[in-house]
Amino acid sequence: MSNSDSEKRPEYTPCLPHAHQRPLSPERAGVRGSAGITIRIATLLLAWGIPASAAEIKFDSARAYGYLKDICKIGRRVSGSDGMIQQQRLLIKHFQSLSADMKAQRFDVAHPVKGTPVRMTNLVVSFDPKATERILICCHYDTRPYPDQDTFRPKGLFIGANDGASGVALLMELGNHMKTINPRYGVDFVFFDGEELVYNEGDKYFLGSEFFSKWYARAKPGYRYVAGVLVDMVADRSLQLYMEKNSVRKAPDVTRSVWAVAKRLRVKEFIARQKYEIRDDHLALNDIAGIPTTDIIDFDYRYWHTTRDTPLQCSAASLGKVGKVLLHWMVEVPISR
Repeated sequence: MSNSDSEKRPEYTPCLPHAHQRPLSPERAGVRGSAGITIRIATLLLAWGIPASAAEIKFDSARAYGYLKDICKIGRRVSGSDGMIQQQRLLIKHFQSLSADMKAQRFDVAHPVKGTPVRMTNLVVSFDPKATERILICCHYDTRPYPDQDTFRPKGLFIGANDGASGVALLMELGNHMKTINPRYGVDFVFFDGEELVYNEGDKYFLGSEFFSKWYARAKPGYRYVAGVLVDMVADRSLQLYMEKNSVRKAPDVTRSVWAVAKRLRVKEFIARQKYEIRDDHLALNDIAGIPTTDIIDFDYRYWHTTRDTPLQCSAASLGKVGKVLLHWMVEVPISR
């Protein structure tokens, strides 16, 4: 992604690895109380406007952080690299173990330096795939080739713990809950490739989200995305999530709905004020696909695009706070249609 204040139909194939390339959660009545207690809790929740199923949502922040560390152990995950292929295999194994419907959207781009073809792969994970009204939860899963903002090692190793792995880890853990939370709409997770296959100033960003958006606008796939949420850099140990300016302008209802859920859950890291204007994958979703999409992003991250963007600078608690908000939001989707 970049900060603007300082700055053919796809081939959908089965996902096989490339050969070459809280609110407080009451315990269930059977554990700690009688059925009558459960009924009274459900009645209170309905009176407060909260679906009863949401009362039992518990995002496993430690497990999500474990996913983040596993991803970072791969190393660099630049588009078309061996590291990216390893990550794809990890994701395919994870979501197939959850019996999710998976597809790969593949296309080629020219390498910005060499000019040779680079195979790009957007991964689409669908829950309740027959639903004709859906929501989109997405992130990018490639890493920038080099840590260009690192004062001492701008060509050093960049593993993108926050800027890359945090969104992937979050969606992996969200996937563990999809069979139990009963979302209001069908849900697609999309992992965008090529968000920043950028070597030099002027190289093109957002290759995967742009390709996906053009396909969706043209293909008329038989379902409609009601709303979208992009997550990017959501594991900072000192988490601050302001409303992003383009999100407020292009998807005001979706943006306000996410921050309203966070306020009700008392997740104070979601700050209902605008701060940064960010160019990110949500722009193509809004402008090309017509999917009202907000960007949950912490741009106050001092290790952005440096060699120090490692798991040590990330927090399980931060992942847990964002995960809790999104699990509740998926159940409710409190937006006007």
